[in-house]
Amino acid sequence: MSALAGRWNFNGRPDAGDSCRRILAAQRMYGPHGDTLWDGGDVALGCARYNSLDEDRYDRQPLTDRSGKIMLVADLRLDNRDDLARALGLGTAEAAVMADAALLLRAWERWDIALFDHLVGDYAFALWDQRRHRLVLARDHLGGRPLHYHRQKNFVAFASMPKGLHALAEIPPAPDEVRNVEFLALLPESGPRSFFEGVSRVEAGQAVIVTADGMSVIDHWQPKRHTLKLASFDDYAEAAREQLDRAIASRLRGAGQRVGAHLSAGLDSSGVAATAARLMADRGGQVVAYTYAPRPGYDGPVPAGRIADEADLSAATARLYPNIDHVVLRSDGRSQLDHQDRDYYLFDRPLLNADIQQRFNMVNADAGKRGLNVMLIGTMGNATLSYSGLTLLPELAARFRWVALFRAMRALKRKNKLGWKGVLAQTFGPWMPEPVWCSINRRFTGFAPDPADYTALNGDRFDALDLRATARARKLDFSYRPRREAFEERLWILRRVDFGNNQKGVQAGWGIDLRDPTTDRRLVEFCLSLPTDVYLRNGEARALARRALADRLPRAVTGERRRGLQAGDWHEELTAARDELRLEITRLANVPAASRALDVPRMVSLIDDWPS
Repeated sequence: MSALAGRWNFNGRPDAGDSCRRILAAQRMYGPHGDTLWDGGDVALGCARYNSLDEDRYDRQPLTDRSGKIMLVADLRLDNRDDLARALGLGTAEAAVMADAALLLRAWERWDIALFDHLVGDYAFALWDQRRHRLVLARDHLGGRPLHYHRQKNFVAFASMPKGLHALAEIPPAPDEVRNVEFLALLPESGPRSFFEGVSRVEAGQAVIVTADGMSVIDHWQPKRHTLKLASFDDYAEAAREQLDRAIASRLRGAGQRVGAHLSAGLDSSGVAATAARLMADRGGQVVAYTYAPRPGYDGPVPAGRIADEADLSAATARLYPNIDHVVLRSDGRSQLDHQDRDYYLFDRPLLNADIQQRFNMVNADAGKRGLNVMLIGTMGNATLSYSGLTLLPELAARFRWVALFRAMRALKRKNKLGWKGVLAQTFGPWMPEPVWCSINRRFTGFAPDPADYTALNGDRFDALDLRATARARKLDFSYRPRREAFEERLWILRRVDFGNNQKGVQAGWGIDLRDPTTDRRLVEFCLSLPTDVYLRNGEARALARRALADRLPRAVTGERRRGLQAGDWHEELTAARDELRLEITRLANVPAASRALDVPRMVSLIDDWPS
């Protein structure tokens, strides 16, 4: 990973280099291995390097093409280097001494703006095209690397992280209230707003084309709807294994002989850790697999169908592989309040699930002490390999396939010991009016999702910003009715949260490069192409992952129906920090923007009434 910087003065002022140097200096924590800059007077581009791949020793950014008219800075890891080199006609010896950025530049020379169809990996790049007088800012299909920009009448500037732009006097740091309120309402991160006023983000799967006259946006990743037909269910499982093996193998670049991995009781992280162990065994490599668990003897409340302590099931996976070093980390008694300021500084944004992030930070800290530099995760498995397939029911209903629907409903009921009410709700819920859905939920479960209940937002501010209309535009249903079909649901999940800043912050804070094989473009597009009945089969949700991973995980894991409950002991730590939490909330009352957006009195009452 590296940090990018640049500025273009539309009015021709020759001081762009000075601004670029300030942007780079502010981001040096993200690129501590040296920074370089190209200064063209009114245009300047820079890169602060973080060397994490073997080929990075050949990196000479900023790069210029053979015509001298194209300048490039890039923050990237290409996962299809060999395929790309062959497509470009490069010999093995020539490609071996080229950094990924050099391959990217060759791809631009060959395909121009059409190069995105040929790229697989995590990337963000900025390209100055002198001939066409345009600046191109782009990110990969799911936004594995961040890129932000600011445009005024006379200039545009860009940086990997917002703090780089805040190094310029023209861009003082200030919160974007709308974006922060949307975050608190759990709205999808759609649109270019960042959490800072005047700072925009290049969205995942997009390229922003900047000219002196304006800007345009290209959606370069729009996966096509098509259905892959294979002869048997076992063929689908074998194809899925091949995709997973390739995705993980490509993400082991630069890890050396030891790689870290998250290891829970679930299918995704277990599958990733086990596959990494298999791939590294032949070369004598080791996987350090991390499981977080509550303190010994924890007996707090656990919702039905959830697992609070995943250590035993995780250990069952680890025991299958002599080259897995299983590390179980348990609560150290600190609350998530202890490092909020540090985390915000690292990530330049608030994070979902601060309690879970605290556990991840414990993992990152231990991994850093052990000298690990790569951590494999499986964040997007639920939308790819281990998708549940429950949308098969409304899909069958929409096509009036009543016999097939009845069989699928009956199998789901029998296999999962569900009542007919739950099965019918999953089938016909997508078409129920929201009030009816909420009424039924309230009657049979005692709870119906409502942002007034689960967010700290002030109701008046919520209504004034018309967040319900924004939610509808972003396809968020505040009542969380089931979705109607699989393709759109999975795309929505994949695009809901922007993880770019998080991955950048983890590397700066702990020297760990987070890599998620379940976001591999080839794997994602393969999974999106599969018929839904591959995922829900004979009443078995996540059937594809259970079959595909059966050759590498213990039956106790592939057969487990419960889901892990990460940070289930969060309440113990906040109870210990109750006075500190009350003080923090009281301070918010003295911040006008915060007191306007938040229901501070209600937040205080929750603390006073703790734990009821």
